[in-house]
Amino acid sequence: MTSAWLLPEHIADVLPAQARRIEELRRQLLDMARAYGCELVMPPLLEYLDSLLSGTGQALDLKTFKLVDQLSGRTLGVRADTTPQVARIDAHLLNRRGLTRLCYCGPVLHTRPDGLHATREPLQFGAEIYGHAGMEADLEVQELALDALRLAGLRGVTLDLGDARLVTGVLEGVDLEPKRLSALIAALAGKDAAELNALTQDLPPAAREGLKALLGLYGGMAVLDEARRVLPDNALTRAALSDLQWLAAHLTQTHPEVRLGFDLADLRGYAYYSGVRFALYAEGCSDAVARGGRYDEVGAVFGRKRPAVGFSLDLKALVALSPSDPLRAAIRAPWGEESSLRAAIRRLREQGETVVCVLPGHEHEHDEFNCDRELVSAGGQWVVRAQ
Repeated sequence: MTSAWLLPEHIADVLPAQARRIEELRRQLLDMARAYGCELVMPPLLEYLDSLLSGTGQALDLKTFKLVDQLSGRTLGVRADTTPQVARIDAHLLNRRGLTRLCYCGPVLHTRPDGLHATREPLQFGAEIYGHAGMEADLEVQELALDALRLAGLRGVTLDLGDARLVTGVLEGVDLEPKRLSALIAALAGKDAAELNALTQDLPPAAREGLKALLGLYGGMAVLDEARRVLPDNALTRAALSDLQWLAAHLTQTHPEVRLGFDLADLRGYAYYSGVRFALYAEGCSDAVARGGRYDEVGAVFGRKRPAVGFSLDLKALVALSPSDPLRAAIRAPWGEESSLRAAIRRLREQGETVVCVLPGHEHEHDEFNCDRELVSAGGQWVVRAQ
């Protein structure tokens, strides 16, 4: 018999110290997004499955928990990613003509963890810009993501750039069935030269050599010059490399502390992204802390295809990587029924102080507050004194 207190695998309670840090950073991130002009939205945790998995959201099918709505009899899904929902809000509920900046922060649920130690219930924070096709929006989203990592206190940040248009340009004029294209993308992302060679045997020479060249196109700024030399010269590859060069120039100038790199074969999310994609890494973490990019197709299924770019991260994972904050200063106060004592405690709390009342019998217990002061009676008045 299963113990009543056991939780499902990769699902965990968040205990006080971590919960405090998560909530404090959540507020800071939302305030930061607001400073960029982002408006907060709160999509529902579940909705009809055909909406959640429409269009580019189809890739989330295996990650999505499904259940039957007892009111309608239709299949519902618990969101595994918030972006399709935000696209629906932009397309149908807001339906603005011009620029829209939106942000969100809420739980998502995955049927399977993304890694050995990953949670299946990330707390997803993200921001998105709708309505602007220019690189200015891409740059703004990347700077917002960098600011998020800075707020969390992460060090040794690396911004890795790529572009989904490169493989599309390499395969220009080549008709591949979806299953084979997916296998090609997986081989490129996994740097699997043997598998890529097997999959490209019958492709035109230019496409075959271009795909093989992508495997080695990773590193610093010199990668872009090498890409221009070895990849097919067409409108898509030229536009992608030009945009990457533009972004790199601006990011190098405004964020000299960030290590900038390129991995032109990292095409994770290829079916989702339509242009520049990026990943952020930090010291001490082998996997990306945040991912984002341009996904102009995301709103098409909702009847409103327009430019879109954004990023997201798992706030729980971000907090786990961030340095611990000092305990919050607090005032320890005795418990009592005297009206003057209770009024003094109330005034202190109204002034923004944390006042921890010591309940009878718990005088020697400690909690996660740093009670560096105490409320004491002196001369008939309740005063705060350093401990």
